[in-house]
Amino acid sequence: MSLDALEWLPYNSRSRLSGASRHSVSIVLALKICIVPVFLCFISLASNRWGAPIAGWLAGLPVVTGPILFFLWWERGPLFASAAAAASLSAVLASVCFNLAYAHAAQSLSWPRSLLIGLVSWLVAASALSLLPRSAALGLGIAMASLLLAPKLFPAANSSLSPSHLKNAEVFVRMFAGAILTLAVTATAGRIGQTWSGLLAVFPIIGIVLAVSSHASQGATFAATLLRSMVVGLYSFSAFCFFLSLTLPRAGVQASFLIAASSALLVQGSTRQWLVAHARESARASD
Repeated sequence: MSLDALEWLPYNSRSRLSGASRHSVSIVLALKICIVPVFLCFISLASNRWGAPIAGWLAGLPVVTGPILFFLWWERGPLFASAAAAASLSAVLASVCFNLAYAHAAQSLSWPRSLLIGLVSWLVAASALSLLPRSAALGLGIAMASLLLAPKLFPAANSSLSPSHLKNAEVFVRMFAGAILTLAVTATAGRIGQTWSGLLAVFPIIGIVLAVSSHASQGATFAATLLRSMVVGLYSFSAFCFFLSLTLPRAGVQASFLIAASSALLVQGSTRQWLVAHARESARASD
């Protein structure tokens, strides 16, 4: 059964699909679970080749949130998914809080304590955001303010860090941890209302895995540089959630996700120019 046909099917009746359609659902579910580990492998390879700034920049892409929002549309309909996307947009603030808290804590604490501080910061920010009305415009304002202010609040980072090669076992651990976290988050999202479904869709799965593994194997400076670069990548994430929230109630799911993904890629391309220029400035300053 195609997506066009499914758009005419009542959302609360999709649990009674035919065997062939259930098989399709199983395939999509398997893809959702596999996407994050594969993406983490890709980021690890990018880190080996180009270092922390590029790896962090790539990690900002909506690889986790995109599939979760798709499944929220699948199970709850376009209005639910649109409201969840607006919540995900505002949750950029919570992601930034996690990155900032972990980066600062890592300068003097071990990764377990740094992770605890980061998660508490994310939960506090998400809880505050859950009290706000769901609005794409409000979410965009919160996200842009967070992303503009965040780079000034990070500890000193080194954009000229030379790439540090990870062992195959370390990459595998990243992929496994990403799969487990994705299963836990996606099993919960959609059962707790529009707002918390959207907020939980931005739970820092990739940030946790990359921060902890980088901190443990490559040091606090590398982890802070990676987390700071992730903030730059979150501009494309914000574009994705904003356009998805606007278009889902008005256009079909295919058009909505295509518009959102295209806008995210355009923004990602533009932020790369800023990232390259910033890396050159940092290299000159260090010289």
